[in-house]
Amino acid sequence: MALSFLRRGQRPIDLTAVDRTVADLHFPDAIFKTCPWQPRELVESGLRQWLRCCGAAMRDDQVIGMPSHAVDEAWHGFILCTQLYAKFCTEAYGRFLHHFPDGAGDSAPDHGSMIEQLGRTVVAWSLVARPDEECVLWDLDRKVGVEQPWGVDARHVAAVEEQLRRA
Repeated sequence: MALSFLRRGQRPIDLTAVDRTVADLHFPDAIFKTCPWQPRELVESGLRQWLRCCGAAMRDDQVIGMPSHAVDEAWHGFILCTQLYAKFCTEAYGRFLHHFPDGAGDSAPDHGSMIEQLGRTVVAWSLVARPDEECVLWDLDRKVGVEQPWGVDARHVAAVEEQLRRA
């Protein structure tokens, strides 16, 4: 999955505005048509955290990886609610957040391996997490019973976080 980057004339992304816009989102049931996993509230929390991470990644011109199949399906459902999604993107990011599924390609240069992209997702999370907020993205699929779960191994999260502390 790749993200769209800042173009000339676009405003910089304000992470406080992203956080506020994500918090104000109401997700209609249509978003979850292809996302049957429960509890839905956990998947919704993951989607909100993902959208906040996307703001940090877009602000810093980074490409991040999707750590959850369940959240990916919910995001696809959100994208299909085109008017709501476009309005959200404009309010949160000042531009459209494109989705480039694996194999669909994009015009950007190589963004590294998925493990590198997931490492950047951990970095993005460190930029948007509220004090004492736990990230549900890393093992959400296992918690909601996704048959072939995605995720980020706790050791990888800890290693990236340690690198951030040292930097």
